[in-house]
Amino acid sequence: MSDFNSEELNVLTQQVLRQLDTWEISPEKSVQLLGVSEEVKPRQLQSYRTGLKTLSADSLERMGHIVGIGEALRTTYPFSAAMQIKWLNQVHRRFAGKTPLEVMMQEGVDGLLKVRVELDCTYGYALADAQYQKSKEQSA
Repeated sequence: MSDFNSEELNVLTQQVLRQLDTWEISPEKSVQLLGVSEEVKPRQLQSYRTGLKTLSADSLERMGHIVGIGEALRTTYPFSAAMQIKWLNQVHRRFAGKTPLEVMMQEGVDGLLKVRVELDCTYGYALADAQYQKSKEQSA
């Protein structure tokens, strides 16, 4: 599943839920963004603030992207949480007229990745470099 122990998963879960609170994401949308909507009902989300007991690889990947998006938004708008929320909810030309939040909700992990790469170019460069290296190794 992951290389995290239960304490680390608890810390990660709390960090992600605080981030979603900062973005003013509803419990219904939060469970969908986390990819746990089948296991966790929105009303149960409060009890998960002490940490998810089980975590799929998909949910772990989503949480990593949420943390990365939060860090990139804090870098882009360091003095205004309101601007971070506005950016997430404003139509963006690179997302075909959708808001970043809509992209994340509709496209799951792929949408989270798109939003993260849009905000954090160094992350995008690292992904491109890793893909390039992998293709070089496969062709050798």
